[in-house]
Amino acid sequence: MADFSLADLKTLRERLGTGMVDSKNALVEAGGDLEKATELLRLKGAKSNAKRSDRSTSEGLVAVVESATATTMIELACETDFVAKSEKFVKLGDNVLQALADSGAETVEAALEAKAGTGTVGTLISEEAAILGEKIELRRIARIPGQNFSIYLHKTSKDLPPQVGVVVAYEGGDAETIRSVAQHISFADPQYLSRDEIPTETVENERRIVEEISRGEGKPEAALPKIIEGRVAAFFKQVALLDQDYAKDNKVSVGKVLTDAGLTVSGFARFKVGA
Repeated sequence: MADFSLADLKTLRERLGTGMVDSKNALVEAGGDLEKATELLRLKGAKSNAKRSDRSTSEGLVAVVESATATTMIELACETDFVAKSEKFVKLGDNVLQALADSGAETVEAALEAKAGTGTVGTLISEEAAILGEKIELRRIARIPGQNFSIYLHKTSKDLPPQVGVVVAYEGGDAETIRSVAQHISFADPQYLSRDEIPTETVENERRIVEEISRGEGKPEAALPKIIEGRVAAFFKQVALLDQDYAKDNKVSVGKVLTDAGLTVSGFARFKVGA
């Protein structure tokens, strides 16, 4: 029997968050050496990570941190809601988020290479995945520049961390209206700020599709141009924030609501876990 104390066992469990049996077995295998037992458990976790690489991650959290010149939002994904609501996973989200806010990373690739403690964000996530026993991945990151921000985080369940997050960068003084617009974004899921931001090829492809649909419906040739333009306009209302019908009053557009309130939106981002 290896020589180790209950204090050693407690220290190992608190250090890595591992179970009683795994911690005890590691200490036995390490001959009571606490540091070696820690290394054994980390290596075991790393091997488990590799086996979990093809698993799906449909749960997780959205987290946001604001600075003077930009706001950073992430989606950190895991396999189960059990892990998603755990204290260790939520803390990991906070640590990853702060590291990325400090680094200024704007892509997942850059984010994983960003410094976090003595390693990188990528190694931090891998180490915590080994402890928590699930595949964990940084799925998305957005860094929105600006000076004024409205942040809306929504919980789909009171037991879970936020599952939907919206950040809006804006100019103006009507905080209540801009928060309402952030809530609208969480519901309506616009892809662009304005129709001018939609890539030309995307618009032309939509125009081609609605023309084929309209011709297939046997619409009169003379009426086709007006019908096609009407359907393209409907597409703009679906994907461009300023063109969308306002969720609180569908008789006005979001663009008009902002103008009437003296607000200008310079950028936004919306994340929903698993979407």
